Amino acid sequence: MKKKLILESGEVFYGNSFGRDLEIEGEVVFNTGMTGYQELISDPSYCGQIVCMTYPLIGNYGINRDDYESIEPAIKGLIVKEVCDFPSNFRSQMSLNEFFLKRKLSGISGVDTRRLTRVLRNFGSVKGRIVHHDVDDKEVIESMKNTILSTDQVIQVSTKTAYASPGRGLKVVLVDYGSKLGILRELTRRDCDVIVVSQNTTAEEILMIDPDGVMLSNGPGDPQDVHGATKMIQDLLGKIPIFGICLGHQLIGLACGATTFKLKFGHRGGNHPVLNIKKNKVAITSQNHGYAVDQESLKNTDLEETHIALNDRTNEGFKHKIHPCFSVQYHPEASPGPEDANYLFDEFIDMMYQFKNVTV
Repeated sequence: MKKKLILESGEVFYGNSFGRDLEIEGEVVFNTGMTGYQELISDPSYCGQIVCMTYPLIGNYGINRDDYESIEPAIKGLIVKEVCDFPSNFRSQMSLNEFFLKRKLSGISGVDTRRLTRVLRNFGSVKGRIVHHDVDDKEVIESMKNTILSTDQVIQVSTKTAYASPGRGLKVVLVDYGSKLGILRELTRRDCDVIVVSQNTTAEEILMIDPDGVMLSNGPGDPQDVHGATKMIQDLLGKIPIFGICLGHQLIGLACGATTFKLKFGHRGGNHPVLNIKKNKVAITSQNHGYAVDQESLKNTDLEETHIALNDRTNEGFKHKIHPCFSVQYHPEASPGPEDANYLFDEFIDMMYQFKNVTV
């Protein structure tokens, strides 16, 4: 079925529908990964977004049971140059189109994704709508200008009820702002006893669990829309070790007095170089964020910058100068992507043990 993507900025891209025949609207962003589309589709951080894949062929290794990052996909839609209908992989259980049909998702193929990416790089992330080919462009553009996208993405994707992933090691509370299963896998791989709690859990409720550490997960949207998180972090600082990833990193920054801003077109993909300032060592990282912590604002806080992005020199990590707390903007659990930064989970384990030894 013929479809078209209309951007709020006025550009129109024509293509063919795959998955469910739905008209969808969301923030249009691009991802530079060559693989990892299954993890991307199931990553809660893409809640409300229509993702353009810059790599031209998507779906060539199908969908399998092992590579999900959440139970329910939160992505709004997918834009590809070519969707593969006949995947070839020994783990494949269904095609991308079959998966989209089963999960009631919609996508558009046949789009000039390289041109679309250039538009997004020039204009920044913009609202877009995938509609039938005969819909009036001007009416859609005018309608989008009067539409305000949702700002409660974290509430949508966070768990409503606390649950446990038992282990016999250190007890970790994972605050779920839209957590990827990859984070849980890395913690359980290290035998942590993990309690996953909702995004609105208070510091008092966390301390009642008596954990050895707290992990603040990734998640979608603007960190300033996550109400209550900064107070919770402020109430925990110094009382328990904290490790933040992506949105969790931004929330720690806000809690410590820094500010955040929206990037023009964000960092999304599995090939982003990040410099560890102290080690003078570069890691290739997996990233998915549209906001960043302002580096100038860090100068008036107790946070010390530890990592920077080599593509645009934005902040990618910091640690607290006084309390046991550090965070990174990228994804050390990858899923998908390189595992260069996986050691950060081990540093979190070490930090928890050191804190236990000091406080015993």
